[in-house]
Amino acid sequence: MADGTKAVVDTSAADGAADEAALAAAIDELADGTARATAAGSPAEKDGRDGRDDSGEPAGAAPAATTPAPAAPAPAAPTTPAPGEPAPESTAPLSVSEIAAELASGDAAAGRTDPGPAAAAPAKRPPRDPQPTHDPRDTATLPQTLPAPQRRSGDMIGHRYRLEECISSTETFSSWRAVDEKLRRAVGVHLMASGHQRARKVLAAAKSAALLGDPRFVQVLDAVQEGELVYVVREWLPHASDLAKLLSDGPLEPHEAYQMVRQVTDAVAAAHRRGQAHLRLTPRCVLRTDSGQYRINGIAVDAALRGLTGEGSGEDAERVDTRAIGALLFAALTHRWPYPEDRYDLQGLPRNLREVAPDQVRAGVHKGLSELAARALLDHPPHHAEPITTPDGLARAIALMPRIRQPQPELPAFTSPPRHNTHALPTAPNPTRVVAAPGTAPAPVAAPVAAPVRRSGRRLRTVVKVTASAVALGAIGVASWQLVDSLRPGSTAVASPQPSSTSATPSAHAATHDPAPIPVKEALSYNPLGEKADGAASLAKAIDDDPGSEWQTNWYSDAFGSKPGTKEGTGLLLDLGSAQTVSKVTLKWSTATTAELRMPGKSVGNAQTAKPGDFTVLGKKAGTAVEYNLDSPVTTRYLLIWLTNLSKNPDSGPNPGKYQAFLGDVKVFG
Repeated sequence: MADGTKAVVDTSAADGAADEAALAAAIDELADGTARATAAGSPAEKDGRDGRDDSGEPAGAAPAATTPAPAAPAPAAPTTPAPGEPAPESTAPLSVSEIAAELASGDAAAGRTDPGPAAAAPAKRPPRDPQPTHDPRDTATLPQTLPAPQRRSGDMIGHRYRLEECISSTETFSSWRAVDEKLRRAVGVHLMASGHQRARKVLAAAKSAALLGDPRFVQVLDAVQEGELVYVVREWLPHASDLAKLLSDGPLEPHEAYQMVRQVTDAVAAAHRRGQAHLRLTPRCVLRTDSGQYRINGIAVDAALRGLTGEGSGEDAERVDTRAIGALLFAALTHRWPYPEDRYDLQGLPRNLREVAPDQVRAGVHKGLSELAARALLDHPPHHAEPITTPDGLARAIALMPRIRQPQPELPAFTSPPRHNTHALPTAPNPTRVVAAPGTAPAPVAAPVAAPVRRSGRRLRTVVKVTASAVALGAIGVASWQLVDSLRPGSTAVASPQPSSTSATPSAHAATHDPAPIPVKEALSYNPLGEKADGAASLAKAIDDDPGSEWQTNWYSDAFGSKPGTKEGTGLLLDLGSAQTVSKVTLKWSTATTAELRMPGKSVGNAQTAKPGDFTVLGKKAGTAVEYNLDSPVTTRYLLIWLTNLSKNPDSGPNPGKYQAFLGDVKVFG
């Protein structure tokens, strides 16, 4: 940084005359007591005014100077230059004795009387320190937008970090996967122009995050401003998967969702207790390692990169992070983003569906976790529950919940060990047991060697003994089972003869097919011919195994297709979770309804956005209790119930005279 000593002493020969003229003018001004402006107009005179008190006298003139040696100059007060003007170098004010000593040390000052050439103002030189000389907290003079530094794969940052792959890029910063050439490890690097308004806040946020030292957060390793570049280096977890990737296959199991929200909440609550906030907690920031531990990336830094300062009260920052945790839990339970927009490869909620808990969006959601997500996310949770506004409060609520244990892994089906096949064992030739075929001469038998015959004979006797024992035990077990079964009350083992094993007629039980129920993972509104989702608020009621709760369509003034301009129908899309073999579907309506059972064609990519003509019709039924029996089972993941005719509501009920359908129960069988 420029200081007073360099501004006065470390000057070139061309600037010496101007400095001497300025010093002489300062002595005359002090002696006369007048504020006479010099014709030189040197930077030393202008900067000397910064050190005066309210009376106009230099601050250093109050104490009497007794030594001719110049005193150590005081640091220059920071000044804020005008926008677009280079920051001037400032000098410390000098006393009369110090100025006289400076004049006495100059050889050319004694006989110089013409200040003409020396009075010219010297050209201002830019400061040597790239840092601005104004208050670093004042960033109003920096540009609000500045393009992100252009870098390519293979570039070196700080003579240490080699960029490999650009992960993301915005107008103001870029994020890279890089290699630390010194420690030979992968790291993450954020790049930003040092002249950007956010650069200083990014550096401050990175340094505060590095001091956090909590292993539950991805560690910040370095934060440097180098010339026109600011870069932040963070830890890289190559084998971790973010929450958005985990949700690509569907919602999390209750135990996994519980572990996620508990670990994330504990970490964020600990950070808030130390004065840190995340302010941008998204599914991309929550990473799950191979060991099942969750770690949080971008504490404070992600928000600073995007200009989210969080300069409100601490309660505001706590509410932002608590709401973000509630959104993460909502997405983990429902596989839907809790806002109308689609984010992080998740479909958003319908715009008319607000302030709902996860169990109202998807059936089968854990009740305790659903209530927890609603209290953290919503300002007015359902059932008049009290909202949770701080991470500490959310951590206490999680601690009060019954612990959700990990489900036991399914054991493989038991298979009995294979029995020894005595016929496969090598046996010694026995001439006495060979029987010749009728009409053929017996083949001559060679005399065996004595030693091998004895060994084979012992082995054969052992095998015969073991086989006889096994057969005897098996016979005893079968006899005992038949005896017990015959003595059992109501047994028909004695009265009914067993069919012969050689009978070619199959039994009636083998010929009867008993369909197995297939659970429906999710019910979706399918209304491509309308403007909004049909019956979005009650979708889960169609598959909740409760005939008393019903999925209700929107009401219509006219029947489908009755007038020009009316749509042909509306539908309910059933998601089975994966491709399943379907043989039967049953529906229970409250009023008579005509509906078709359809499945998407092979060319359909997204069933929810496909047109009705892209589906194959499997059957059409009308009534209140209908059953679709498929002659040939089909394999599909999605089934569409396409409603083509609705009943008219009675005049005494709700929505009188309107056309509407009420579906109480859906069952799918394989």
